[in-house]
Amino acid sequence: MFERGSSPAEVARVLGVSRQSTSRWHRAWAEGGSAALASSGKRGRSARLSSSELKAVEQALRKGARSQGFATDLWTLDRVGGVIESVTGVSYHRGHVWKVLRCLGWSRQRPARQATERDDEAIAAWVKTTWPRVKKSQKTGRLHSLPGPMPSPRLCRQPPAMIVGSLGVAGFWQQQDSGWSA
Repeated sequence: MFERGSSPAEVARVLGVSRQSTSRWHRAWAEGGSAALASSGKRGRSARLSSSELKAVEQALRKGARSQGFATDLWTLDRVGGVIESVTGVSYHRGHVWKVLRCLGWSRQRPARQATERDDEAIAAWVKTTWPRVKKSQKTGRLHSLPGPMPSPRLCRQPPAMIVGSLGVAGFWQQQDSGWSA
């Protein structure tokens, strides 16, 4: 653009960079020509793993943690670091293992935790039969199963008690002489 007579300000506007940068570029171009504007190459330390090593690590990770000898199928940074070291011989700190995973396009995932005693059929039955009976009415804004307005949470001494039984899980309140309690 400088060869066509563009000013540094015009180049800055077109490229969306600062005028200071384009002034520095213009000065380098004026002194050394187009060769002075050539990239000096990638800065920083070179990668410790080659692209073929990264592919080998990703293949090992895709097989799953159990195939690598772990008891569960969850990957942790320490486990991934061990796999990287066993596949490539290169040892990484766990903080840098995360950078390798991001380079591979992997993201952090959290497993959905569910109780082993969970009974999906009982939950579905509770939601279908009991929940409509205890949820707030759209007309009154009150719970159907409670006689009167719900007390303000600031006035309550304790949070609602959770009753677990054949009906499922629901909070129930009762009024006592000492005030609202669970």
